[in-house]
Amino acid sequence: MIRYALLGLLQGLTEFLPVSSSGHLVLARIALGVEAPGAIVEAAAHLGTLLSLFLYFRRDLGRLAVGFLRRGEERRYLGHLAVATLPVVVVGLLARGAIERAFGASALVGGMLLVTALALAIGDRRASRAQRDRVRIGDALAVGLAQAAALLPGISRSGATVAMGIGRGLRPAHAARFSFLLAIPAIGGASLFALRGACGSAGTDWASLAVTAGCAFVSGFLAIPLFLRIVRSGVLWPFALYCALLGGTVLVWG
Repeated sequence: MIRYALLGLLQGLTEFLPVSSSGHLVLARIALGVEAPGAIVEAAAHLGTLLSLFLYFRRDLGRLAVGFLRRGEERRYLGHLAVATLPVVVVGLLARGAIERAFGASALVGGMLLVTALALAIGDRRASRAQRDRVRIGDALAVGLAQAAALLPGISRSGATVAMGIGRGLRPAHAARFSFLLAIPAIGGASLFALRGACGSAGTDWASLAVTAGCAFVSGFLAIPLFLRIVRSGVLWPFALYCALLGGTVLVWG
């Protein structure tokens, strides 16, 4: 039960902080000799973080749902979210095997953490000059490509997408909002994919899965406003430093 709780807490925290949840899970498994969690356990953790997104952004989602029925800013915003979702769907389907193999390579995780560190450092430097509020179609595609790159363990989804948005000129707060709303279809799709064929397995420990989802929900719900406050200040360098130190250590250790 403790393992399930720790998995949920780790997933919720690192899913939304720009330090790569997948990279941390791979490193923890390799360093501690712990077997990778089953697909249904991963799905439970993702469902917990998905619920935290729905709860935190419930007002934004409500406005977008109402705006979908009208012609206006909300419908355009939804269209940009759809465009930004396409790259991760295409890459996830076409490169599924290569991505799964990448989860067994600690050296790759270390290298990708350095890439995350570089992206965050660039975002930190450009934050003060990013003054645009409105998301454009080019921004959506660029952020979507950054999200697709984050399928590799070690590249933070939130870090890559926020840094890309800032790099494109979006104010940090607007880049973060777009990134978190974009996470909803991405995490939802990952959950459904992991659940496929897993729910029918015999001997499923539903109580432990509920603990995983609950811990992921709580830690994720706490991590979202924390990262949003940090992003609004335009200060990303502490995360860049952390990823650089961790990535360098992994490469030397590996």
